[in-house]
This record gives sequence, C-alpha cells and structure tokens, in this order.
Amino acid sequence: MGLTSAILTGFTGITSNQFAVETIGNNVANVNTTAYKNSRALFETLMFQTTSDGTRPSAETGGTNPIQFGYGSTLATTQRNFNQGGTERTGVTSDLAVDGRGFFVLQNPDGTTVYTRDGAFSLNSDQTLVTSNGALVQGYSAGEDGTIDTGALGNIVLPIGELTSAGATTNAALTGNLNATSELAVAGSVSTSAPLTTTGGAAATAATALTAITDGNGVARFNAGDVLFIGGRPDDESRAGGIQKGAGDVPPRQFIVGTDGSTYGDLAAFVQTTLGIGVSETEIGTPGVTIGDGTSAPAGAMVIRSNVGEVNAIDIDGASIRNETTGTQPFSFTTTPAIGDGVTTSFLVFDTLGTPVEVRLRMALESRSDAGNTWRFRAESVTTDGTATFLDGGTLAFDTNGRLVTATGTQLSVPGADSGAAAPVTFEVDFSAMTGLTAVDGVSTVALADQDGFPQGTLTGYAIDLQGIISGTFSNAETRVFGQVPLATFVNEQGLVASSENIYTIGPNSGPATVNVPRTGSAGAILSGELELSNVDLSRELIGLITASTGFSAASRTVRTADDMLQELMLLIQ
Repeated sequence: MGLTSAILTGFTGITSNQFAVETIGNNVANVNTTAYKNSRALFETLMFQTTSDGTRPSAETGGTNPIQFGYGSTLATTQRNFNQGGTERTGVTSDLAVDGRGFFVLQNPDGTTVYTRDGAFSLNSDQTLVTSNGALVQGYSAGEDGTIDTGALGNIVLPIGELTSAGATTNAALTGNLNATSELAVAGSVSTSAPLTTTGGAAATAATALTAITDGNGVARFNAGDVLFIGGRPDDESRAGGIQKGAGDVPPRQFIVGTDGSTYGDLAAFVQTTLGIGVSETEIGTPGVTIGDGTSAPAGAMVIRSNVGEVNAIDIDGASIRNETTGTQPFSFTTTPAIGDGVTTSFLVFDTLGTPVEVRLRMALESRSDAGNTWRFRAESVTTDGTATFLDGGTLAFDTNGRLVTATGTQLSVPGADSGAAAPVTFEVDFSAMTGLTAVDGVSTVALADQDGFPQGTLTGYAIDLQGIISGTFSNAETRVFGQVPLATFVNEQGLVASSENIYTIGPNSGPATVNVPRTGSAGAILSGELELSNVDLSRELIGLITASTGFSAASRTVRTADDMLQELMLLIQ
C-alpha cells in the first residue's frame, strides 16, 4: 500500500504544479491585456493517514508525536489580485482608466449587466459610447440645465457634429461714464415736408387715400402697387437717400401702396415705425410722425418729430422717400435741429435659437437738480427686414457724487422675433451690477460689458473629468454637461466571476453592485485619455514558472521512483 500511495501522492503533485503553470501561463499571456488582474493558484494538503495520535508524557516515559502519512496536495483556490495597475497616456478622450476601486457598468446586447476595468471605449455610428465588443457603457444623463439625474442608468450618447445649442439672452450688463455737465436734451429734431394736396388743391389728411394725392399738374403721386423706398434702396451701397438717426444709419425699407397701407396716415405710421420713434412716453414736442392740420404745422405736411436730444435727431431729406415705380420724390423736408447732448451704443442679444438681434440704446440728459442728474434711455431693435422697432425707455438717476441711485424701465422685450424662435426675447438691462457707470465730468461713453446669451453652435467635442462628468464643447465656445460615468463597487471583489472580453459578472460571494459617483464612498476616480495596464509582474511570474517546473519534475521523480521499487518487489515474487 505504501508504494501505491506514493505513486498517487506523486500524481497529486504533478496535478497541482500543472494548475500552477496554467495560472502563471495565463498571467504571462495577458501581460499586455488592458486592465488585466493577475491570478495565483493556492494549494492545500489533500489528506493524512494517521497511525498514531501521539501520547502524553508520563512519569515513566516521555510523550510521543503523531505518526501521519500525507497523501499529496490539491488546489485550494485561485485568487485574483485587484491591486491598481499602471496607466498609459493615450490622448483619446473616450479612453478611461479607473484610479482606485470600481468597475465600469456595461450592458450586453442580450440586456444583461456586466462590469469591466477595461475603459477602451469609443463612439459607434449612433454616437453611443461602447466597448470594442459592442457592449453599451452605462451612465447618468443630464438635463438641458446640466443637472445630472443619478436615479437611473442609461446609454451615453454624444452626438458630435449633430446637436446644436443656443441660449437666449436674459441679462445684459452695461458699463460706461456719463458727463454730468452735458447740455440738457430739451428738444428733438422736427422735419416738415411741403404740403401734399388732392385734386382741386385740398390739403391731404391722414384719411386721404394715397392714390388721391396729386402734384401741381393733377398727376397722381401714388398709384396702387407703387413701390416706395424709405431710406434709400436696400441694395444701394452708396446709401443715396439714406436716413440717419443720431450718428447711425436707419435701415432702408420699402412700402407698397395698397399692400402695406392705402392712406396718407398709413404711410406716416410706416415711416414712424421705420424710424423707431418712441411715442409711449410723455415728452417735450410729442414725438412721432403726423399729418399737419394747419394749426401747429401746415395742413397736408408730413411732420417728423424725433425724441429729444441729438442722439435721437433724424436727418431726412427729399431723396429719403422715393417712389421707385415712377422715379419721383413726393416729399421735400425742412428740419429744425435737436437740442441736447447724449450717447449711443449698440449691442447684440440672442433669441432662443441663437439668432443675434441688434439693440440700440440712446441716452440723453433729461434733467439736472441739486439732488443730481437724470438721464433717459431709449432702446430700439432692428429686425431682419430692416424694421427699427422702439422697445421701451427708462431713466437712470445719479446723485451729486455720480453714483447710480435708481434705474427704471430696465426690462426690455424684442417683439416679433422672425427667426422662428420664441417671441418676445425678454431680457434685463443690468445697470445695478455695473461699475463705473457714473455721472461725472468727462466724455460720455456706454458699452456692453457682458450678456448671457450665445449663438447657435454644434457639438464639436467633449471632456470627462475625475468625477466622470461629461462636458460637451460647442463651436460657439459654450459648454454643457451631458452626463456622468459612474463606477460600481463590491464588498468582495474576489467573489466576482471573470469572463472573456475583460468582463466580470456578479458571483454568489461578491455581494451586489453599489453604483456610485466617482470619488464618492469607496469609488475611485476616472482618468480620461488613459488606459489601465495589466498588473502582471513578469519577473515574478517567470520565477513562478521555474518553481512550478521544478516541482513538477520532482513529483514526476516521486512517481518514477515508487514505480521502480514496485517493480523490484514484483521481481521478488518471481
């Protein structure tokens, strides 16, 4: 029995060392496998035959030790080393490495959830983040405001080159310096045309049909369908017949008789809209475009009264309103200049589609007292069809030290946004947050300091930070949070079941997965643009191969020696 047992014992040694070589060989084969965790084979004694348990010492004899014969070794377990592997910089944003504990969460094509440390991800044709084998990387999504919903996992989609983003302006901050010694704005410009008459010489009124207005020879000045250019031809770069308001050009527009209006009053209202004259305020001179009735202005004359101050003055002449169809100029104007200093600025705000809208702000000194100065501002916008629309106005009151005390009318709305965006575009002109906007001696200047809107942009790239937060970068230089890559941790990582394709599944002894935000709890950090290397120590594995090979040879020698002795025993019988 002893020789037979020796042979069997030798075979257990051979088997055990085979397991050792197999485990070491797998480690060596995966020395370059991304995020591979090396394993080791652990062995234990198989069993013992005990012929004596030993005896206690007595007064007459000493004690004896147990007499036992071992029957070899067997595989106890394989143990995976989850120590951190080194990282390699790749520069590819979608390459992710876990620095610390944790696993990426994946969804297989069959819908099962698996886990991996291999972060060699990429975007597929659907712009979804996937592994090299097509498993879907799971993460948290974010709303339009960048708030991340950590309540549910889902696919991570990054539509590079497809998604557009724009933000409507809600706040525009101005800065500048207003001259406290400026001339008070007490009058606007007044432009009065020569009177227009009808057949028989009667003065035209606001209710008079345009087609009834004639010249001195009885020839109609306007016919149905005639095209009138106000402020020059839109395609004329020379700006002949252009109208100026303050120091800026008024965008030209066209009026079609019978389509845009049919009466003299309709034309006057159209001119008033084109010039962007504010008539919502009680003001010296009652600004607007009216038809004279023979009291304050000649009957039949078109009277254009601007808002007060030189910044609102309107410079118009006979060539500014031209009947393009007949080639005539129905009006000639004489102008009384405006009185009062001021300052003008223009800036862009953005609607909900990111379309820029020009806003012009004109400021004039309205009053001066022992308590300080009051400036009045008026805002207008220019739509894509060239309409200069008066938005609203307000006041800025400064004390004698030049400090802003109160501001009124600071919320502006641009009506009729014609880009398809939500209308109106409403935003706050923030004077209170500005520094330097004080009424002191010096040159008056006003400029846009900041505004929070931005134009439409296309998603051009993304970045992933240490907490796994995915931030998209747009062509308009804006950024937006798209989601977050979480990490799963386990109470017992050793209990995970390893599978092919660098994945792990939950095992009976691993415990459930706890999905955490990176750098929270026991979860590590995420390194974008890096990959975790295998943690195999090749020199240690080669030493292990030598040890296992030597053990295998020795166990084989045990079997051979016992077999030789058994053969000798058989010869004795013969």
